[in-house]
Amino acid sequence: MFRTRLLSGIVLVIGALALIITGGNILLLGLAAISMIGLYELYRIFHIERSLLGFVGYGAAALYYLNLGISFLPDITLLVLGLLILLMAVYVLSFPKYKADQVFAGFIGVFYVSVMLSCVYQTRMLPAGAYIVWLIFLCSWGCDTCAYCVGVLIGKHKMAPKLSPKKSIEGAVGGILGTVLLTILYGFVFQKQMNLSSSHIFLLSGITAIGALISMIGDLAASAIKRNYEIKDYGTLIPGHGGILDRFDSVIFTAPIIYYLALFLIS
Repeated sequence: MFRTRLLSGIVLVIGALALIITGGNILLLGLAAISMIGLYELYRIFHIERSLLGFVGYGAAALYYLNLGISFLPDITLLVLGLLILLMAVYVLSFPKYKADQVFAGFIGVFYVSVMLSCVYQTRMLPAGAYIVWLIFLCSWGCDTCAYCVGVLIGKHKMAPKLSPKKSIEGAVGGILGTVLLTILYGFVFQKQMNLSSSHIFLLSGITAIGALISMIGDLAASAIKRNYEIKDYGTLIPGHGGILDRFDSVIFTAPIIYYLALFLIS
């Protein structure tokens, strides 16, 4: 099991490296595909993955990514309102086929998975985004690794015993501190490329500390949904890790945080 998890993790990292280093439309298409799979995994929990509600959600996600590439919508609010109206139309015209929670899942899923994950691409497209984008993964996968190591070594106090019994407060603190240290190291190594002063590097470490904390919320939120619906994993696409949402749950939350804080820092 450990070998399978390690090998699939290596393949996952190589794939992420290839997409993000390439950037541009390749990254956009890759994230669109990943978000579609994640959306399918989420919709499957609510039994709408192959329903008309689900196809409306997939269509909205595809339209959103297409707009990121060629920008044809004058206001993204049009997409939000259009999605809500179409989902409600399906709900009432086919009543009582669907439940209200399925309609809300169809709506929220597009933003929870597709829109939030797209911030990886939007971060990559910022000035110096080729370097800033890696902070998303420092906050999520880096924090997760540091938290796991510290938790195994000295973890005693449970952080969320009913939701995730293996996570500890010590591990959470270790994850945040580990992320800060990794960010400072990363910042000084690529200081010239990102055009940062020393003070900006420490500011970035503060941003990633916030991102690391948010990543834990993302991880626990995904776990809470699984607990509510009594499933172990969202899928089996990534051997040893589960589905897309099992591996990208924290990335989904940290990507918007890093994008908007970096955008504020740059401006």
